[in-house]
Amino acid sequence: MAGSTGVVIAAMFANGAIAVLKFFGFLLTGSPSMLAETYHSISDTGNQVLLLVGIKYSQQEANRTHPFGYGKAQFFYAFLVSVLLFGIAGWESLKHGYEKVRHGGGETEAGAAEFLGYTIDIPLPVDPFWLSVIILLGAIGFETYAFVKANAELQRQMEQYGWSGYREAFDRTSDISTLTAFTEDTVALVGLVVALIGIFASRFTGNPVYDAAGAIVIGILLMSFAVLLAIENKRLILGESLAKTAEEDLRKIVANGEGILGVDDLQTTFVGPQKVLVVGDVRFETHLTPAEVDLAIEDIENTLREADDRVAFVYIEPAD
Repeated sequence: MAGSTGVVIAAMFANGAIAVLKFFGFLLTGSPSMLAETYHSISDTGNQVLLLVGIKYSQQEANRTHPFGYGKAQFFYAFLVSVLLFGIAGWESLKHGYEKVRHGGGETEAGAAEFLGYTIDIPLPVDPFWLSVIILLGAIGFETYAFVKANAELQRQMEQYGWSGYREAFDRTSDISTLTAFTEDTVALVGLVVALIGIFASRFTGNPVYDAAGAIVIGILLMSFAVLLAIENKRLILGESLAKTAEEDLRKIVANGEGILGVDDLQTTFVGPQKVLVVGDVRFETHLTPAEVDLAIEDIENTLREADDRVAFVYIEPAD
């Protein structure tokens, strides 16, 4: 939890600062790609805020109405991110870029920006184009730092749980905060490169359509990420189990316990990020007293938690 929280906080401050810089870059140049990137960074910042709210909410103690805690709150807030933030920002970027392309790349004069129905033209003693480039390069630097931090946490989980690569990590991880930050930073870096290519192409060809096309690409990236994030959260909100191999390992641990004749049933489900509920029906040796069965169950619970730190709740019932 501490690792994912640090990743989210670092990304939030970086993206907030980048959003402000990008918006000034848009005001100075009128670049559609820069406005699309502004929407992108605002979305990223709002994303981190919602994820932090989810992390804080999920830390509430379990109670009668929520016996397994509030861990799934993170899945819910991350789902809100995908629908309310990235979907909307992606659509706005796509729409803005499309309108500019439809009008030949834009009708404002060079260096002027159209925003909320107003034309803004800020005269500067230096070429605003190069200021825009510097802003984007600085944003790439910040995003690279955030990406490295998120990647390090994801790599740690991949090594700890034996995942073969990013594909399996995406399919198996329940740490939705780290997953969101990693994917978001990847999309952000790609979007920044697209924005740079768009404004350079428009600058050196004199055709603003390239810049507007960059905004369309960024919008598509954002909406694609929204769909990906929604799918990942869906599986966790519905209650996904551990991977088959991990579940089989837990079953073997139970079956090899002292006084165990066999395991009739064992099921797992995520009840929060990196928190798993394990439920099993176990056949004990018939000569064991009720007190000895209780001790055997306690040993099983402790052994399962030691074997996999994601195991948070264990309920073992003696089979009839």
